[in-house]
Amino acid sequence: MNQGRIAYDVQGSGPLLLLVPGMGELRSTYRFLTPALVAAGYTVATTDLRGHGDSDATFTSYGDVDTAEDIGRLLRELGRPAVLIGNSMAAGSAVIVAAEHPKLINGLVLIGPFVRQPATNAVENLLFRILMARPWAAMVWKAYMPTLYAGTKPLDFTEYRQEAIKSMKRPGYQRAFSRTTRTDHVRASECLSAVRSPTLVLMGEKDPDFKDPKDEANWIANTLNGSAVMVADAGHYPHSQQPEHTSAAILNFLSPLNDHA
Repeated sequence: MNQGRIAYDVQGSGPLLLLVPGMGELRSTYRFLTPALVAAGYTVATTDLRGHGDSDATFTSYGDVDTAEDIGRLLRELGRPAVLIGNSMAAGSAVIVAAEHPKLINGLVLIGPFVRQPATNAVENLLFRILMARPWAAMVWKAYMPTLYAGTKPLDFTEYRQEAIKSMKRPGYQRAFSRTTRTDHVRASECLSAVRSPTLVLMGEKDPDFKDPKDEANWIANTLNGSAVMVADAGHYPHSQQPEHTSAAILNFLSPLNDHA
């Protein structure tokens, strides 16, 4: 049953890349990365999560598994496989798609990836759920966003944050965001052993979502038989904080995939 629409746009020509943001972000989080990838000869599709940006907030469920389902539908609509670039929880969704629908995926780029449950206790989980409750979720997220952008912030960070929060405050969208924050990464963790796609892990050296970002990046890369690149002076969003470094690492990863396409 169709519960709503997922917004996306497509630019460029060449092998397909699908870029998916993390929760609380808009597809314009890739506003610096997309032009570099298009200029390098790729078709770049960017999408909003359900309940975010230009996508509808009419869905009955949100999270990693739901996003994986949306990615699968979108790739079928686009009519060809892609290298999937996912940030944060969308990286977990990317792992699910790669495991369950390998013919849709030519490769994975996982940025600041959540692909397993973080080591938190019940009190921390309850506090986070309270903070992300609907009445004040947008206000709390607005205050929290700068900490996730540890290191160099984009020059237009203030404007981008205003756009994201304005979007979240529309009727129904704060509720959708709050429900998205309740996702877990259990299914992604269960899927890791089934992934066979070439994989690049990109992690900001200052990513505050991980106790030891480098250790987490290396663990994920080793688990998926991939490679890891650490991005200096960046937090959870290296693609917008350090786009030149990030795009160079991604293009370096993509080059041999094109040779074998």
